[in-house]
Amino acid sequence: MDLGELRKQIDAIDQQILDLLNRRAAVVQQVGQVKLREGMDFHAPQREEEILERLTRGNPGPFPVRGVRSVYREIISACRALEHPLRVAYLGPRATFTHLACLKRFGEAAEYVPVRSIRDVFQEVEKEKAAYGVVPIENSTEGVVSHTLDMFVDSDLKIGGEILLDVSHHLLSRSGEKAAIEKIYSHAHAIAQSRRWLEANLPHVPVLEVASTAAAAETASRDPNAAAIASELAARLYGLEVVSARIEDAANNFTRFLIVGRKPAPRTGHDKTSILFSIKDRVGALYGMLEPFAEGGINLTKIESRPSKTKVWEYLFYVDFEGHGEDPRVERALARLSEQCLFLKVLGSYPSEKKRAPSL
Repeated sequence: MDLGELRKQIDAIDQQILDLLNRRAAVVQQVGQVKLREGMDFHAPQREEEILERLTRGNPGPFPVRGVRSVYREIISACRALEHPLRVAYLGPRATFTHLACLKRFGEAAEYVPVRSIRDVFQEVEKEKAAYGVVPIENSTEGVVSHTLDMFVDSDLKIGGEILLDVSHHLLSRSGEKAAIEKIYSHAHAIAQSRRWLEANLPHVPVLEVASTAAAAETASRDPNAAAIASELAARLYGLEVVSARIEDAANNFTRFLIVGRKPAPRTGHDKTSILFSIKDRVGALYGMLEPFAEGGINLTKIESRPSKTKVWEYLFYVDFEGHGEDPRVERALARLSEQCLFLKVLGSYPSEKKRAPSL
């Protein structure tokens, strides 16, 4: 069969796919009418995840599993917008890695609201101006984002999900020519994560800190002799060329983001729970707090301490562990913990992204 005939087959298949997409969209519109009539929430993240899991498990190939998830994330996003616009607040500006995390989870068709601070993200959701907020919580090389942890002390919002993003830094400029670069802009974290590459490849070029990688890209877009360390999305939005791709020093550089909302997430069977608690200052106090989890066979995935800011040398502990708050063994562990601590707050139980990482 010659190339022309094969291309005719592709064209015919593409038309079939388009027809099916429109049939799917029409059914989704009917679903939206039912939800409106019965007063149901328009966004059903558990249902969306069930669709993605079912399709990735049932994919026989040769279309890659990673592609199935990416394609259907956008299909779901576009169809969801036909039901009801989904507003998501995030730590802006556009083209930051938080923006990329939003796109990974909610797709291109969601309505994104960039705000100036983590506090503003929480307030947008608390005031019901956005359905969800997305905030960074930790980076695999730079550690925890303390301001995000502090926000949970007084906020009633619940963690409804997490997003793991593979962070790739690119050196960008207007011309794409390394020889034209006289200065480099980026966020402090991106600079720190690319330090060895910069020293080896551009040792005499000054590197200047700005508020975000997106701000760096915007600055480079106005100066032909400037470069930015930023994302591929920033290159696209600000009309820049890639001078060198993936200049980060660590091969596995991930940032974890949290999705915050007003309602708790339902149990899925592969969940994680986050809590905050404080303890009395006594010998063996922390051991006593963690003992119920060890005896219940509950795996702790993270523990972080923060000053309480109410009393000198008093600390709050942030803990992530496997399991959902409705699991009997988790309920028992939390009940025992509450008997011993001064303060206990369950921040939310939500699907664990790590369980799904191979299929992303």
